[in-house]
Amino acid sequence: MQETLNALVNKAAAEFASVLARPEFEATKARYVGPNGELTALMKHMGSVPKEQRPAVGRMINETKARLQVLLDATLERIAAKELNAQLGPAVDPTLPSPDPGPGTYHPLTLVREEMCRILRKVGFTVADGPEVETEFYCFDALSTPADHPARDMQDTFYFPATTRFGNIPKKTPGEKYLLRTHTSSVQIRTMLKGPPPIRIVSPGRAFRRDTTDATHSANFHQLECLYVDRNVTVRDLKALLDYIFASLLGKDTKTRFRPHYFGYTEPSFEVDLSAQHLPKVRKEWIEIGGCGMVDPSVFTAVGYDPEIWTGYAFGMGLERLAMLLYGIDDIRYFYQNDLRFLKQFA
Repeated sequence: MQETLNALVNKAAAEFASVLARPEFEATKARYVGPNGELTALMKHMGSVPKEQRPAVGRMINETKARLQVLLDATLERIAAKELNAQLGPAVDPTLPSPDPGPGTYHPLTLVREEMCRILRKVGFTVADGPEVETEFYCFDALSTPADHPARDMQDTFYFPATTRFGNIPKKTPGEKYLLRTHTSSVQIRTMLKGPPPIRIVSPGRAFRRDTTDATHSANFHQLECLYVDRNVTVRDLKALLDYIFASLLGKDTKTRFRPHYFGYTEPSFEVDLSAQHLPKVRKEWIEIGGCGMVDPSVFTAVGYDPEIWTGYAFGMGLERLAMLLYGIDDIRYFYQNDLRFLKQFA
């Protein structure tokens, strides 16, 4: 029996050495370990082996199965490596100059972000930045978002494990969790905690939410938010700024309107719509573009500002949404695919 099994393994080794493709591999594998394979046939004769010899014969068959499995694994690994090399193509010398002589360019989201910041700098806003990893205080508590608010659920927010520690992001209150920020409003809180008004900032950056990716949604996206705090700031000031921004970015024919809404950190609060039928692929008279409102007094209290003295407004919008309007892009996923055919259009 041992000689028969050794001969079987040697025969299989010779056959598998010449196998070059998956169909051939599967056919060869079936001849040995398939339902009608040679090793399977030997195993079926175990019933005719004398009782006292069965342990030894069973051990030899198991050893043979293990040896055949080594051959199978090695052959499949060799075929997979060959397939990968065929997909990768010939080797590339990284020391050679790039075959693409074209100049580089900014990503379309970067173009829109920089243009928005340029527009806002003209009217006195400065760019403020903050960490993408935040704590619950900066992202929720200071913005009057209660603990039972749906936005704080695990289904909406990316939380880090309770044992996670970030040395450069201290917690404001004991026991609060770390999370990926769901909006850049946390930058507004950090800025107000650094000093007294007046404050006039724009905070562009990435945010993260548990959204299912489709043509208009992504778990990773970019926001741009503004905050203005001073004495006697009114809704008229907010509307005037938004009119100026969209006229500068999208053309003088762009109009804006407010619709009443609810946000926990502004009162009153509004959704901002704009009318821009002169833009590519815009087929509606009014489309929603962002949210805004007057800063709620509870937010000022959380950062140590006296709401009897200071007033302010805040608004925010998605950079992807603006870029899609500006460039006539109909699928948000194009921004993240790194497809040069798409990106070169903005060179």
